[in-house]
Parts: sequence; structure tokens; C-alpha cells
Amino acid sequence: MIRSVNVVGAVIENHNGQFLCALRSSKMSMPNLWEFPGGKIKEGEKPETALIREIVEELGCTVKVGELVASVEHQYPEIKVNLKTFRAIIQNGQPKALEHSELRWVPKDELEKLNWAPADIPTVNKLKGS
Repeated sequence: MIRSVNVVGAVIENHNGQFLCALRSSKMSMPNLWEFPGGKIKEGEKPETALIREIVEELGCTVKVGELVASVEHQYPEIKVNLKTFRAIIQNGQPKALEHSELRWVPKDELEKLNWAPADIPTVNKLKGS
């Protein structure tokens, strides 16, 4: 049986209309693919609470979570991912790549130039349309 995992991602936009994109490190599953930062939702945890916790762990800053951008179900060969992406605003600190290989601020019209993790592509497409 293929296991299923619930995850969240943060769509963080700066004052210049650029989005924070994170490159998965060689130690992560699906290395060298871009994603919106975030992670797994723990048992009994609300998605918004999980996102705040994950951003502290991954980026070392705090965010305020806004509206849902996309809810995606993606079937990888060995796992099914249920991803919810939310708009988020940095409240305290500067994002640092604590777990990722690289962080990059990318303008909306250049998002598709990155090699995205498949589950994040629907969010990229929504942002391009907004």
C-alpha cells in the first residue's frame, strides 16, 4: 500500500513581487528540485500551525499565514502527497537556508524557469495566473 503524507508550503512574496523558492538539498528526497518551503503536518496539527513551525525550522524566521493558494494531491511512485500551499508574510527574521541548498527570490514571470518538484507545479501555475 502506498503511504500518504500531508504537507504544507509557504508562498512568501516580497515587496518587489518576487517569491521565495527553496532548492531541495542532496540529503532530501527529490534532491535538486525547487519547492515552496514547508513540510509535514504532524498528527492532530492544523495546516497553518504546521506551516509556522516548519518555516521556523527550515528558514529560521517567523511568518503570518494567509489564504490558501492551492490544495494539490500528487502521486509519486512510492508516496502520495497532499500539499496545501498558503500565502505567508515574514514577521520576524530573514530567511536562511537551514535545510535547503539554496534560497532564491524569483519574479512571477520567471518561476517556470526553475525545475520544480511536481507537487508544487499547480501552485506555480496559479501564481502565474494571478
